[in-house]
Amino acid sequence: MSQGPTASGPVPSILQRVQAVLNRIRPAIQSDGGDVELVEVTPDGMVRIRLHGNCVGCPSSEGTLRSTLEQNIRDTVPEVLGVQQVF
Repeated sequence: MSQGPTASGPVPSILQRVQAVLNRIRPAIQSDGGDVELVEVTPDGMVRIRLHGNCVGCPSSEGTLRSTLEQNIRDTVPEVLGVQQVF
């Protein structure tokens, strides 16, 4: 479903806004040798991500997923109901 343009230009999609949040957080994750990939945003508002590098199997990855990724995404994109890790 496409959102109409506004006076300042087209409204970014949920996917684009989630990707912008991940792009803002990505340098911190990469500085620890990891990375994050946006897999999809489901119609029911779930963001599915895949962790890479040192994030895979790291005991802190669940905390990073919840406290950093999910919190930032939900604060910025209120349509998102949650974040799930896929493997």
